[in-house]
Amino acid sequence: MGTVVQEGLRGVVVGNSSICIIDGEEGSLRYRGIDVGEFARHATYEETAYLLWFGELPTQAQLEKLSSLLVEYRDLDWGVKHVIRALPRTLEPMEALRTVVSVLPSSDPQSNDYNYGANIDKAIRLTAKFPTVVAYYQRHQEEQEFVSPDPDLGYAANFLYMLRGERPSPFEAETMNQTVVLMAEHGFNASTFAARVTASTFSDMYSAITTAVGTLKGPLHGGANQRTMEMMLKIGTLENVETFIARELETKRRIPGFGHRVYRRMADPRAAYFEEKLKALSEEAGDMHWYDMAVKIAQVVHDAKGLYPNVDYFCGPLLYTLGIPMDLFTPIFAISRIAGWTAHMIEQYENNQLLRPLSNYTGERVKAYVPIEARTGSPNPFFGE
Repeated sequence: MGTVVQEGLRGVVVGNSSICIIDGEEGSLRYRGIDVGEFARHATYEETAYLLWFGELPTQAQLEKLSSLLVEYRDLDWGVKHVIRALPRTLEPMEALRTVVSVLPSSDPQSNDYNYGANIDKAIRLTAKFPTVVAYYQRHQEEQEFVSPDPDLGYAANFLYMLRGERPSPFEAETMNQTVVLMAEHGFNASTFAARVTASTFSDMYSAITTAVGTLKGPLHGGANQRTMEMMLKIGTLENVETFIARELETKRRIPGFGHRVYRRMADPRAAYFEEKLKALSEEAGDMHWYDMAVKIAQVVHDAKGLYPNVDYFCGPLLYTLGIPMDLFTPIFAISRIAGWTAHMIEQYENNQLLRPLSNYTGERVKAYVPIEARTGSPNPFFGE
């Protein structure tokens, strides 16, 4: 019997994890067993990160201690700031983030220490610094001075503050907090698995997270929230929705923000919370246009193809309504997912097995070596032949 290849590792279980459970059949997502909706409604990102790293909800004292460490580690040392200022402003923010993560070990004396305590410390350092890197690079692109972190603001609110230079409203801070909480973790997705492969070689956590950032940059993983908003801007008005979607489906173009590898029969559970928050934010802003358009597109696509929105769909117009530049939508995904990524790094290092799958060879089994003077060769278009 021939080798069975599961293309894209579809349906293949490659390891054990106790960090989150996803049930695509019932459309549920649970962080350490707790439904994601509980976090969306009640938890801060700091509380969510504590659960992902330590496996249980923090006490008030534990949460305060973690929050103080996240504040302590937020800023970057002068060398890393210098790197950001030296980056070409033409880099995409994800490219800048990937580059700067590679430099962060310069300020971490435990960067090559793999014991549990050091791994927790690195997880906290990375999580604290991700929003700072993204905000500083955005300010650099705009030729503005960096805005130092505000120690009195939480994780989500402080990011908005460093980005804009002014404190967000309580409702904006709450909206950003829910955004990062909902995207904090999602099992062995492409970027998490890629990072675990890197960590499995006992490469350092910063290298593994650089791998994750590079993987998230790919449009088949990250970026759907940006493409969703770009589509809505292209459609423009509610009256254009049905014609636009019909034309896209007719030409077999994929509608961004719909469908998911895991949630195939049920809706992505995170999408409902983003829709709810987008509606509230739109009402707060006194402009329902993007909410109404998002709802109408979702209905038209579902009627035509039976597809449900995924986590990115309502997230796109939500971030746009918050006034966030569209090229920061994927970096915000990274700012959210860093707690989940690092939780997986801790878990991988604690019970490490080198991740080294096999491949199914499809080339010629036996081929003779031909001396160069006897080779005729084929034209190579790359070399202009």
